[in-house]
Amino acid sequence: MEVLHAPWRIDYILAPKNSVEPGGDSLFTRIGQSGEDEANYVVGRGRTCYAVLNAFPYNGGHLMVVPYRQVPDFDLLTDPELLELMQWVRRCQRALREEMRPDGFNVGVNLGRIAGAGIVEHLHVHIVPRWLGDSNFMPVIAGTSVLPEALRETAGKLRTALARQNDATP
Repeated sequence: MEVLHAPWRIDYILAPKNSVEPGGDSLFTRIGQSGEDEANYVVGRGRTCYAVLNAFPYNGGHLMVVPYRQVPDFDLLTDPELLELMQWVRRCQRALREEMRPDGFNVGVNLGRIAGAGIVEHLHVHIVPRWLGDSNFMPVIAGTSVLPEALRETAGKLRTALARQNDATP
């Protein structure tokens, strides 16, 4: 049997699985308030939300767009927050298309634990680039994703692509 080494997974395995600190702030709130964008894989920030690479992705380039305000559902977002959230989803898709050239995307939201939300108390939109033939036996049999590039490198490329979008806006 061959062994696939995935040392980045140990952080997930050893990390506490409670996404909310005793004070009530979610992991996404802490990242949103942090100034450590590179360490947290934040690739872009808006007025009401930010975009961040998933540290434990389903696929290379798996991004999430997260409101700064910790709310569990769309109903609790203001109209300006909802609009900017969706604009950032579109911007992230553009950046991923430009940098990674996927054949398609899965874009989705898991609302509630039963629906698959890992951080139930903080709404976030997943953007997962997909390529023809990217489904293989690894995630199905081994429960393992194979990422072709380090997260730090992907984050740097996406930051650059998003900055170019800012430069192109009149």
